[in-house]
Amino acid sequence: MDPKLALHIHDVMVQSRQTEEALIRMMRSGHGYFWIGGPGEEAFGVPLGLLVDKGSGPAHDYLHLHYRSSCTVMAMGTAPIDLLRQMRSTITDPFSGGRNFAGHLSIPQWNVVPGTSTIETQYVTALGTAWVQRRHGGTGISIVNGGDAGTAEGDFASCLNWSSRPGQELPILMIVTHNGIGISTPAAQVQNTPALHERAIPFGIRHGRVDGNDPQASWAALQEAMAYVRTERRPFLLQADVSRLYGHSSSSGARPEGGRDCLSEYEAKLADQGLLSPQQAAQIHERWREHLRDAVHQVLKEPMPTKDDVFTHIFYRAPD
Repeated sequence: MDPKLALHIHDVMVQSRQTEEALIRMMRSGHGYFWIGGPGEEAFGVPLGLLVDKGSGPAHDYLHLHYRSSCTVMAMGTAPIDLLRQMRSTITDPFSGGRNFAGHLSIPQWNVVPGTSTIETQYVTALGTAWVQRRHGGTGISIVNGGDAGTAEGDFASCLNWSSRPGQELPILMIVTHNGIGISTPAAQVQNTPALHERAIPFGIRHGRVDGNDPQASWAALQEAMAYVRTERRPFLLQADVSRLYGHSSSSGARPEGGRDCLSEYEAKLADQGLLSPQQAAQIHERWREHLRDAVHQVLKEPMPTKDDVFTHIFYRAPD
């Protein structure tokens, strides 16, 4: 990997981690109402965001993300302060105007489809945009991600089936980020195999698995999968084995859980390659930590929705 790219990936990973930790602090101090995020998934989510064909309409990629995807949209260019605004539910929240949970993203200009709290329903809504892209042609694809526990849902099976119908295959990249636990239930209690990507086999869907704690391996696996879907216009199922460093959400306390830390592992790898010293890494962490402190102070000054905003965003009005 080009050294500049390797270091840029690290910088965005740090930005994402510091943003998530700032969100947790906001929640604990009463400046937010709910937290759910993806510390531990940066090594996979950041390469995903950097590889997306960003734009509006079927010529570009559509993203059907779940609530652990903040690192992906930050890699695409979302400012950390906007995620703090959604946590605070300010009127300046660009994703929902203060109406939705933290981590529920919506960016029309980048084809980021509104996220929902319902588990794995994004796998069936992704079929709609993929169908449009099949008719449209070109190289745009639909990308959908979710967790391992959600693959037990019927929506996941529906996506496998409807994306692989003979002669009507869809350009869709299905991603399963496998962190080994669904809320509080170990995967081994509900899944008969850790190799969930192999569920693509009966449908004739090409599939793969990657160490999602390794950003360079994730970059290569995503490049290969995306290139296949873009050129062949057929589905691909990619499993990324990742870590969950904090609890499922603030409802379970958002306490540290341990496990592999992709960021510290990557920093050690960059140090071994002579690209980043521990002192330089510490400076990058402090730079983003200070940036987030300033951003929190800014968000606390911004206005909240009022009763006059109740009917805002209820009905769609086409631009003049």
